[in-house]
Amino acid sequence: MTSSTDTPADPSTAASTAEAEHAAEVDLPGRLRSLWRTFRLGAHAEPGLLAWSLFLALLMMVPDALLAVWLKVFVDGIVAHDGAKIGVAAGATAASVTLTWYLSVASQRVQRKFRDRIAMVMEGHVAELQASVPTIEHHERPDYLDRLAMLRNQVFTLDHMFMSLFSTLGWILRLVVTGILLASVHPALALLLLGAAPAFAVSTWRPGVERVVEERAIHHSRLARHLFTLGTTAPPGKEIRVTGTQQWLVEAHDAEFDAWYRPIARTRVATALWQCAAWAVFAAGYVVAVVTTAHLHTGTAGDVALVLAAGLRLAHYIGATAGELGFLRGFWLDASRRLTWLEDYAASRSAGATGPAPDHLTRGIDLEHVSFRYPGTQRLVLDDVSLHLPAGAVVALVGENGAGKSTMVKLLSGMYAPTGGRILVDGHDLAGIDVAQWRQRLAGAFQDFARFELPAQQSIGLGELPRLDHRPAAETAVRRAGAEDVIHRLAHGLDTQLGPTWPEGAEVSFGQWQKLALARGFMRDAPLLLILDEPTAALDAETEHALFEQFADAARGDSGRGRVTVLVSHRFSTVRMADLIVVLDGAHLAEVGGHDELMARNGPYAELYRIQAAAYHHG
Repeated sequence: MTSSTDTPADPSTAASTAEAEHAAEVDLPGRLRSLWRTFRLGAHAEPGLLAWSLFLALLMMVPDALLAVWLKVFVDGIVAHDGAKIGVAAGATAASVTLTWYLSVASQRVQRKFRDRIAMVMEGHVAELQASVPTIEHHERPDYLDRLAMLRNQVFTLDHMFMSLFSTLGWILRLVVTGILLASVHPALALLLLGAAPAFAVSTWRPGVERVVEERAIHHSRLARHLFTLGTTAPPGKEIRVTGTQQWLVEAHDAEFDAWYRPIARTRVATALWQCAAWAVFAAGYVVAVVTTAHLHTGTAGDVALVLAAGLRLAHYIGATAGELGFLRGFWLDASRRLTWLEDYAASRSAGATGPAPDHLTRGIDLEHVSFRYPGTQRLVLDDVSLHLPAGAVVALVGENGAGKSTMVKLLSGMYAPTGGRILVDGHDLAGIDVAQWRQRLAGAFQDFARFELPAQQSIGLGELPRLDHRPAAETAVRRAGAEDVIHRLAHGLDTQLGPTWPEGAEVSFGQWQKLALARGFMRDAPLLLILDEPTAALDAETEHALFEQFADAARGDSGRGRVTVLVSHRFSTVRMADLIVVLDGAHLAEVGGHDELMARNGPYAELYRIQAAAYHHG
């Protein structure tokens, strides 16, 4: 038997995500509030740079918008043979062009510095939010994973949101100045701004529609990326070549990418046609307004030149403004909305119980009629489980794949709350205990361990952050985990950089990584709950048995703190040493007892034990 994650897939999540995205799409006030919250985050992080960026972005627009005025003065000077006017117009034009260039360079320099700072702040903010959530639901629910995948793609460009916002304000300022200039020649020309309304509407609507379609198909993109990673990285390389699945991977990748891209491409074509129609409306209005004004106008030649120049620039400004607004609405508003969703989600999950965690256990841990189904699913992974885990006991969880072992470990760790029933720690409901305090009483290692490519000292020391660089503590943890052989093989011992992609980094095998993760789990000296969820699956049976025997002896000599040790292993030669063996079968508690007791019952445990023993004997 091998342990596996008990989280089931839910085919309904894609539909629910699409409905949520549609609801968010029509909630423009909510989207604007999200944008404002993101803006406040940037303003709080770098208020000085933000103010300078905004000021320069607006200031550089003014001399550009006045070029039509200088053209009018220049033409009037030529017609009147007025050298002074011509000189003023030429000088003003040169000054406007030069000033625009200088302000543009200064604005780019300031904005680049601001973007670099904000990019770091935003990336750190998203990482902190995800890490601050006490539970791991957002790491396992498919619909949440889709949202987070989109946010990870967008967080690196959230810094562009501020620049786009500043540019939008600058283009609007140009529009205002140009509209005033046109209206000063003939009021009818102000109607050109109304003629641009359809173009504005379509240009800001289009990216949002495309983004919703992209999110509906994001699971295809994630799978395509996963297949690409499988086909281009080293760990799966040998298996892929032995099984001859190279071509299948390519074809499957192409199919998933196509399933993601095709609906997006169709949507882009449809929205582009709408945008073309909207701009045709503006173009027709522009031609009619200019021709009509030219026929009716009795002013100077300079006025006519101003109309032509300002009208042409108006089309450019309208396009630029609509484009910026479209990107803001379709991309950065979406990114802001996802960011604020994560902020709200983290806040709602973090505002939990405040009860103190115990310093020791006298009775132990009780599960009272505990049931659990993963959010967004209907199947119970644990169904009405009642169980007593005595203080000071070594408890083994066994069962077939999907029986609920990993789920029970998650519930005991506070990664999820039970759907029904409750978990009591010395008679106190775990739901009422501060989760951060409870986690400080936990230690152990999991089957899906992390690989921290840091110096070995830090990779292990992260198990007890206050002692990150404490050498004696790390050495003790290494001994507890039986990882001395791993450290001895490293060129610089605990000072060795792990990971071959780093300068002087050491290549570390899967089994060695697993031992280092186990050592990290033993950095805490006196936990109340020690969880060992398949932490030695890569080791041979004899080594695992020796390690677990050592762990069991340490747990039983725990100086009266009442530590409960929960181990998950598929090797019954290891499991038999536990004080209490819990057998799970199809989400139900099948039987509980010691090895000899369960063998005497001749139930599910005895059957599984004999099957494995026969297999080992036959081998």
